[in-house]
Amino acid sequence: MLVYNERTKLAANALDRLSTAFVVVGVLGRTFNYSPGAEMWIGLLGVATWILAAAGLHLAARQMLGRLKP
Repeated sequence: MLVYNERTKLAANALDRLSTAFVVVGVLGRTFNYSPGAEMWIGLLGVATWILAAAGLHLAARQMLGRLKP
């Protein structure tokens, strides 16, 4: 049971770090995008997509932690 809990925590931690990377890519990618003529709403849609994907990964990690055995 101890091994199961530790593996579950490691997997949840990996998902949470991936969600952090998604936020960084989404926000910094838009920040450093200097292409002239790019529509603002397209950029905001891209950032929102990255943030929603990050939120989904974070929630999946929290769900995994709920499966820990006492």
